[in-house]
This record gives sequence, structure tokens and C-alpha cells, in this order.
Amino acid sequence: MRPLKIALLDLNNQVPNQGMPSILALTQKFQASSPLEIEIDAFEVRIKQELPKVRDYDIFISSGGPGSPHPRGEPWEGPYAEFLEALWEHNKTHAVKKYAFLICYSFQLAVLHWRLGTLNKRFSYGFGIMPVHKTDRGDKEPLFEYLPDPFYAVDSRGFQFIEPDYPRIEALGIELLALEKIRPHIDFERAIMAVRFSNEIIGTQFHPEAEPESMLINLELSENRAAMIENFGLEKYEQTRAQLDDPDKIRLTQRTILPGFLESAAKALTTQITS
Repeated sequence: MRPLKIALLDLNNQVPNQGMPSILALTQKFQASSPLEIEIDAFEVRIKQELPKVRDYDIFISSGGPGSPHPRGEPWEGPYAEFLEALWEHNKTHAVKKYAFLICYSFQLAVLHWRLGTLNKRFSYGFGIMPVHKTDRGDKEPLFEYLPDPFYAVDSRGFQFIEPDYPRIEALGIELLALEKIRPHIDFERAIMAVRFSNEIIGTQFHPEAEPESMLINLELSENRAAMIENFGLEKYEQTRAQLDDPDKIRLTQRTILPGFLESAAKALTTQITS
């Protein structure tokens, strides 16, 4: 069997963060443990306008990133939209599929591209380790099978997907998998936190790649500590640090979702390629 090729799409706009290093580490761990031959390439989407050809890769992981997901006329926006559409069209017409996982900013771009509902700015920036609640469909999602309800994930976002267009979602065969935490004291609609766009494409508003060690290093940098305390308060900072030690929170999520996606995609591709 030929090698499976994985493309990592970096949308962080060269802003220092732990997202891409964590995605790369998870992917390399999968590469090292898999009996299959795996090749990994990374693409800098926003600064260098690097995008892989859909035909050249089997599995795609597209990262989070800073800023507004709404179009601003930047040169990478059109090619990224074409990339999403090429994924969709390929999977409609080919027996050997292409698999994609879209994280945070990439998730928001997909919601806008397929016009699934309202994507607006949050009343306040959301950051921390938050509970994520499964929908009825999320209870049946294979990637969430071994996670409790709610499970916990790193949330870092200034925008949100609300007011789903249910007729369009149903027409496209899209499934809403998870909602943000319950906030009975606030009269705001709960945001959608995970979507299965198709059998092959899934996305999360939260960061399934986040792991405690790198997040702790990030939080303990003096400038980050000061910024978080200024924006969210000392209690929130201390609560977040304490949650990093809990094996049933983000460590469980990090060990479950993206590894499960890679394993299931590789298994499906092995069957499709050898059939």
C-alpha cells in the first residue's frame, strides 16, 4: 500500500502559541505508532499563502488562529474557501475519500463557507478549560464515545456559531455534535462547539490538541499570567492551573479526539485504497 499523506494547515498567522506544536506532536506520535507508512507536511496558510492540493493528500488537520474569521480581502481567503469546496466535491465523486479535522478558527471559516448560521463576536472573550456538552447526535459520535458528558476542553475564542440554519444543515446532511457550557444566569444562546460536516470532515470550536504541559508553560510566562489575570481575574487563573492536573479533563480530551480521528481515517483509507 502507498504511504498515507497528512497535511497540517497552520492558520496561526505566525502568532506564537502551542497549537501547531501540539498538533504536530500528536500527528508524529500517530506516525511512529502506526504500522502504515505515514508522511507529514506543514503549510503556512495566512502569511505565505501555502495550501496543499486536495488531490495530493489523504488527511488534513487545519489549525486555530487569531482574529476575525469574516472575510477581509486577504489573499489566502479565496484559496482556503476553494480548498474547503474541493474537499467536499472530491468526497461526493470519489471512492477513496479525503479526511479533515478543522479546529477553532478553521471551524469558524467552514461555518461561514457553508453558511450554517450566525457567526458573530462574543460579548466577551472566552478562555479557559470549559465543559462541553454533547447533543443527542454527539452521544452517537464515534470520536466522542469514550468521553463523559460533559467533557472538558480548552476554549479560546472571540467569535461563536449560534442560530443554526436547521433547514440548510439538514439539507447538507450536517450534524451538530456539542454545545458550550450551560449558563442559566445569562440570557444568551449557547454556541455550537462541534460539527460533523460530513462523514469525512469534522470540526470543533474548542482545541482538542491542547495538552496540560505546554499550556502550563504558556500560562506561567509572566506576560501571559499578567494578561490572563487582568482579563479574567486571579481566581480564573488559579482555577485553570488547577484543572490542568486533572487526568479526566483536557488530558483525556487530548488523548481521545485527534488520535481517534487519525486512527479512524487511516483505517477507512486502508480499506478504500486496497478494495
